[in-house]
This record gives sequence, structure tokens and C-alpha cells, in this order.
Amino acid sequence: MLARKGLLPDGFFLTRLTEGATETNRFRSKAQRARFITKTGSCNVAHKNIMEQGRFLQDVFTTMVDLKWQHSLLIFTSAFICSWMLFAMAWWLLAFAHGDLELRDPESGPAPVPCVTAIQSFTSAFLFSIEVQVTIGFGGRMVTEECPVAITILIIQNILGLIINAVMLGCIFMKTAQANRRAETLIFSRNAVIAPRNGRPTLMFRVGDLRKSMIISATIQLQVIRKTVTAEGEVIPVCQLDIQVENPLRSNGIFLVSPLIISHTIERDSPLYDLSAQSLPNENLEVIVILEGVVETTGITMQARTSYTPEEILWGRRFVSIITEEDGRYSVDYSKFGNTIPVRMSSLSAKELDQTRGVQGGGTSRAQLQGWGLVRAGRGGYRRGGRARESTASQPWYSHVEEGEEQDSMAGREVKKQIPPEEISRGTEMEGD
Repeated sequence: MLARKGLLPDGFFLTRLTEGATETNRFRSKAQRARFITKTGSCNVAHKNIMEQGRFLQDVFTTMVDLKWQHSLLIFTSAFICSWMLFAMAWWLLAFAHGDLELRDPESGPAPVPCVTAIQSFTSAFLFSIEVQVTIGFGGRMVTEECPVAITILIIQNILGLIINAVMLGCIFMKTAQANRRAETLIFSRNAVIAPRNGRPTLMFRVGDLRKSMIISATIQLQVIRKTVTAEGEVIPVCQLDIQVENPLRSNGIFLVSPLIISHTIERDSPLYDLSAQSLPNENLEVIVILEGVVETTGITMQARTSYTPEEILWGRRFVSIITEEDGRYSVDYSKFGNTIPVRMSSLSAKELDQTRGVQGGGTSRAQLQGWGLVRAGRGGYRRGGRARESTASQPWYSHVEEGEEQDSMAGREVKKQIPPEEISRGTEMEGD
């Protein structure tokens, strides 16, 4: 609905929108893979054959908070009506036992004092029960000091009514202030991309916050869920592997003041090290994104989730820039939030690229690689390629000198420094003669 009104573009999803808005056709093709986390952030797992259903009743409050709104309102309404009916029956039985419902002749003398005034039927007893529990007090019916049992029932009904009100208000407050409500304005890009960054294949996606209020201590966590087989032949259908987020501080903390591109460099210790452009569509994996933080206005911890399947990971593309500087402040164009452009990138995996360049051992530094881009080849030209150098310090293309030539040039400079000026002037005079 927001996209139709032009408030939000179609290039991205709001997290935790109603699942029916993005739910695919129930008669989907068998080729479509199942996913653990939907694009809206809900868990796509069905729990079946749970034998111990009574465990949910041991935590009634959490169970009621987790219920849908229509179920919660039905329970609250039923609780009030049942309590009113129960105490209406108690007041009617009390009046019946005391003889307040009997018809008396006005000429026979003054009537005895009833337990509750103006109760002549079950309907009047029901109305009195409502007045007592919600403390309306119209003044037509009241408890007298004639019956101590009536005073006891009055106290019990007041206490039970307060308990029902407290539970109802607590559940409504928790349902309206749930942490997932704040995640409605946190957005993720519809697709993730794999593109070269600093000479290495990098997995990237974009995240943004539509509200001006900040997410305090925001952290982001990436996990890969895939099916693996151990050395003993055991099949693990759900294997969770953590992915390191690219951050100079080696932490997952982010400052979400504007949309950010979260990246993961695919290196030797990455679960995506063997991923190539050809094998990506056939991979059985799912990249799960979990964003956690504290809501600035309420102080409640929130969590937003999404996931990317192989069909939603684009190879050889990168996100366009959406932040510009206007009138002394930064401006964000959310209409381009999920837009990508193609880039030149090899279809080989990071492992195959390392093997092609002769990289061995655990982990390689960028300073040891000569060939992750364009290398100077002659005057005014460049060539692609290169080889790994043994030196640990990176050298620019213009400092590439053969070892023998470098020694000869250094030796020549030393010889020139050792010739005194007198000999140079004497040789000049001899040449003049």
C-alpha cells in the first residue's frame, strides 16, 4: 500500500510487514527452495508433533502476548463476560437463599432488610455484578450490612476484577510495544550482490532506517545456513556458520545514521570461498542477516531479520550511490535504494582466483599480491595480470626494477660520489688543451 501511494519504492521490503502482502502462491513450483527466514523476518519453520503442550500454559503471559490480536481480544472479552456471569450467579443465589426474591404483601408490615437492594431477578443480579466489577455505582443497588457473605463476595469480585484488568493492560502494552514493531521501519535491499572490492570478491547488501530516531548500539550478524556432510558421513541438514562483517575494528557494530552497505570479504576462511558464478544457482544455502539494537525512544531491545537465497544474490553487480550533499547536509534518495549496476568481474570463485595467482598458505595480504588489477606495461600502457612477489612490502608499478640493474645503478652513484672535484676540473683542462 505504501509503495502504491509513492511513499516507498518497490526496490526494497519493509521488514515484518504482514506476511500476506508478500506471500507467494500456495501452489508454488516444487523447484522453489524453502527458506528458514522470510523476507519479512518471520521464521519459516513449522513445529509438529509437540507432545508436551502443557508447557505453554506454564508461561501464560508470554503465550497470550504471542497470540494474534483477534485471539487476545476474544480471550479478554470472554474473561470479563465469564466473571460477570459467575458473580451474577453468586449474587442471585445469595438473594434467593436470604429470601429477597420472594414477593411480599405491602400491608403485612415492613419487609426485612435484603443482602443487596433492588435485586428481583437474575437480570438485576447480572447488572449489579457489572457495577461492582467495573465500579460504575449507579446508586440503585448496593450491599447492606445484613449479610457478611455478601461483603465477602464483594471483596473477592473486586480483587478478581483488578487481576483481570492488570493482565489485560499488561498484554496490550507488551503487544503494542513489542520490539518487532520498531523493525517495521528498518529496510533491507531485496537482493545481495557479489562484486570486487579492493581486489577481493565481496558479498554486499544494503540496510537503512526510515526513522530519524537512532538505533543505539546497533550490531549486525551474518550467518550461512547450508547442508553439510561430516568426514564420518553424517548429514547435517542445518549447519550454521558465522560470517565476519568487514570492519576495521573487527566488530559487528554499525552506526545506522544513513543507509549502509554491509560487506563481507570472501577470503580463505569464508564459508563462501568456493562460490563461483556457475555454482551459485545450484548452491543450497541461505544467508541470514540479523540486526539488533536498542530503540532510542523506548530503550527496548529490537531485532530485525531477513535472508538471501542463491536466487537473490546477484553476481558481478554493485549498488549505486544514493547519498548526496545538498545545502550543507546529506540527502538520501530512497528511490534508488535497491538499484544495482553491472561491473567487470571474473566468474571464478575466490579459491580458484587464489590458485590461479599462485597464492598458498593460510590467508594472503593485499601487499603480497601483484596482479589484482592493472599493471604498468610499457610507456602509457597497462596490462592485466601479474604475479605474486616474495617481498612483504607492496611496491608501485614504477618502482619495478630488475635486481641486477638496481645494483649497477647504485654502484654507479657510489663511484660518482667518490670522485673529488679537483680531478674533475683537471680533466676538463686537459680536454681543452
